[in-house]
Amino acid sequence: MELVFIYLDIPFWRAEVGRIALFMGDVNFRDLRVTREEFLKIKENGSLNGKFSIPFHQLPCLIVNGESIAQTAGIARFCGKLSNLYPTNDDKSAGLVDQFIDFATDITVLISQSSKFSDIEKKRLSRVELYKNELSRKFSMLEKCIKKDNTWLVSSNITIADIAIWRLMGWLSSGELDGVPNDILSNYPKIRDICINVDNHTKIKAWVKKTYPNEYNRGNFIK
Repeated sequence: MELVFIYLDIPFWRAEVGRIALFMGDVNFRDLRVTREEFLKIKENGSLNGKFSIPFHQLPCLIVNGESIAQTAGIARFCGKLSNLYPTNDDKSAGLVDQFIDFATDITVLISQSSKFSDIEKKRLSRVELYKNELSRKFSMLEKCIKKDNTWLVSSNITIADIAIWRLMGWLSSGELDGVPNDILSNYPKIRDICINVDNHTKIKAWVKKTYPNEYNRGNFIK
């Protein structure tokens, strides 16, 4: 099977959940990282250099034997199945994994609302308000969904759900989002512990060492 994973050269969760799943499963794939200019062209015409079709003019996109698969959740499940990081014979567990992937999408959509402001201060204030209200409410919901002393979100082994939440929270607690404090996980110990467990996974460490910029702050998970 020939796989080409297309995304920008940044470790955003929407791409990382699929890329890391393939890496952890030792599945061979081409990690194609496009430039900002190429991304803008994709948004305009739904194609990368006339070679790869990008169905909904957005990334990530996974090319499987020449055919394109779009949308984060669909790509994540596909990669998770190839890597044994997604339940294939347990529909209930699969549904539980799915809910965390969709939760990560919901949070990302909330954060993206602040992008409508071109004024830096208005953008910051919108994120401050978002954190105080809807974002904190969502975090509380997620915290309640995690059973006490759980190592992983769904099963006894790591799944794509854990990878998604780890990278999402890494982004949110990195200090890169002006208005969102980098100590956001201080009030959510169960979420933080899941993130620490992922961060300490041998394969995750290998991926970070291989692909993340040395200066990149991948999150504030310190107890």
